[in-house]
Amino acid sequence: MKIGIVGCAGRMGRMLVGAVLDTDGVDLAGATERAGSDAVGRDVGEFLGRRQTGRVIDTDTLRLFEVSDAVIDFTTPAASVEHAGFAAEARTALVLGTTGLSPEDEAAIRDAAARTAIVCAPNFSVGVNLLMLLAEQAAAVLDDSYDIEIVEMHHRHKVDSPSGTALGLGRACARGRKVALDEVWCKARDGQVGARPRGEIGFATLRGGDVVGDHTIVFAGDGERIELSHRASSRAVFASGAVRAARWAAGRPPGMYSMRDVLGM
Repeated sequence: MKIGIVGCAGRMGRMLVGAVLDTDGVDLAGATERAGSDAVGRDVGEFLGRRQTGRVIDTDTLRLFEVSDAVIDFTTPAASVEHAGFAAEARTALVLGTTGLSPEDEAAIRDAAARTAIVCAPNFSVGVNLLMLLAEQAAAVLDDSYDIEIVEMHHRHKVDSPSGTALGLGRACARGRKVALDEVWCKARDGQVGARPRGEIGFATLRGGDVVGDHTIVFAGDGERIELSHRASSRAVFASGAVRAARWAAGRPPGMYSMRDVLGM
């Protein structure tokens, strides 16, 4: 099958191209970048310091969707909404790992999923998705006498906070407790905030260095504390998971899918 990569010059874009090139049974359909990027016009393999692929990086994103069985997108919210429209127009599966999406962005992507298969996830690591399942199960067992805090750390360049993965973990915990996350979350504390409300799901965000992604869910009760953690040491785990999702999504009926669907959880 043929997989295309949008935003191929970014940190994740480079990893995604490499994962496609290194995966048996798939071919790189092409790769795109924004107009004005130094990457445009170069062979994508050579750009990554690898063998030439015969695939030149260009800016024609719609054409990339037309020649691909699936396209992987880890770009920006505005770009991802546009790409979802291209996916719907070309009837090409889309694997979407962009975080920081607004409710309006998510609604537009759901509309596009009425015409093509879209796998949307805050994190494509198999380990993180297992962690989300465990978090949901733990939250269902531990009642709201156990306080839930989600601590995440990423590199200094990350622009959204809390991370999409942290919010995904929060949603998993909220599902376990059968509550809506946006009714119980606390994303920041500063000053005299008073005692912690029962049932609150709190977030703590750390940024610094080149940390790929650390996430810990703390269930703090009286007399005991349970912690579930995942630490990513390489973006390769996200890239390989995204390629797995692309292979699964190609040819699927239109709809919004998650990594739970891909992994059969």
